[in-house]
Amino acid sequence: QVQLVQSGGGLVQPGGSLILSCTAYGFTLDHYSIAWFRQVPGKEREGVSCINNSDGSADYRDPVKGRFTISRDNAKNTAYLQMNSLKPEDTATYYCYTKTLRFGVSTEYWGQGTQVTVSS
Repeated sequence: QVQLVQSGGGLVQPGGSLILSCTAYGFTLDHYSIAWFRQVPGKEREGVSCINNSDGSADYRDPVKGRFTISRDNAKNTAYLQMNSLKPEDTATYYCYTKTLRFGVSTEYWGQGTQVTVSS
């Protein structure tokens, strides 16, 4: 089955770190760019970071710059979001995302979502 499966997340104190993983099944992840989004109840889902498949360049939303790092391990068909110096305002459900183009058909895929809670 073609899907993205997430792992990681949980409860962490302010200043702590977490790493989220996103593994692709049914397709080769390194052919496509990957993004991480987050959403809190009552608000729109917002992009956090993305990594380009062609040159590996990454981009980050300003509030997470210098604290979050996006990466990918093509051998494991997995993307990661390393989150350091976490703040309470980082609390959200995090989703990985990609859009594939296979046999001329473009398809969007979302991970199932992972809760990150930053609280003392």
